[in-house]
Amino acid sequence: MRTFLAQAESILWSIFNRPTLADAVDILIVAFLLYKLLMLTKETRASAVLKGLLVLFLATWISDLFGLTAMSWILTNVLSNGALVLVILFQPELRKALEQLGRGTIRDSFLKGGEDASKQTINEIANCMMNLSRRRVGALIVIEQKIGLKDVVETGTTLDSQISAALLENIFEPNTPLHDGAVLIRGDRVMAAGCILSLSDGKGISHELGTRHRAALGISETTDAISLIVSEETGIISFAREGRLTRHLDRTALEEVLASVYTQKETGLLATLLEKHKQRKEG
Repeated sequence: MRTFLAQAESILWSIFNRPTLADAVDILIVAFLLYKLLMLTKETRASAVLKGLLVLFLATWISDLFGLTAMSWILTNVLSNGALVLVILFQPELRKALEQLGRGTIRDSFLKGGEDASKQTINEIANCMMNLSRRRVGALIVIEQKIGLKDVVETGTTLDSQISAALLENIFEPNTPLHDGAVLIRGDRVMAAGCILSLSDGKGISHELGTRHRAALGISETTDAISLIVSEETGIISFAREGRLTRHLDRTALEEVLASVYTQKETGLLATLLEKHKQRKEG
């Protein structure tokens, strides 16, 4: 306890008595760089990792402050080795950030759309999915949630348009430039079309499911995004969440899924939908 008080006293003394102009400039530069780093990762999956890294730094400092030698040693080694792992994992993001720094063109990432979608937005998405299902036109829509998907947006063609059934149907119309790939929705905006997603490598996926379903499962396994799929072969509407796929959605079930997404309800939604489908079939 005495050690802690002595360190706290030393820190407070340094803060109020030692700052020089060089210290102030040093702090401002570090704050500016941290701000730019946060802006670069704000809408990407790297932001979650960055937050975890900051927690580890804080835990290391606290353990060192209280003299927790073993804990401090473990955390220090995790951080020192983790830095190399992060460089490998986020090599594309780091390369892009360095390119932007070199050009002096760092920009803020896309702003989030409205938190709550109106009934009109839900209706437009549902209308699109039902129309495509009836015509057996394949579609894949990814709805972003808390984890930003800026990196996915950048793989496609940026639109940033108001959601409408007509726009979505036109995007997925066969033999048009953007019909392949996924549409990414953020809030009440269509952010991009023709986006490329990583496929799920799950072993238990049915052989009758194609690339769209595997891509939908892939993004749902690595993020909290919701994916909606229309099968080109059968017209069946499905949705993927947390690496699980629910198929054979009707209009009511589809609207329930969309409502749960936009009102941010806690999910037992998969179980609820499956139970409702079962009851409907038995009825």
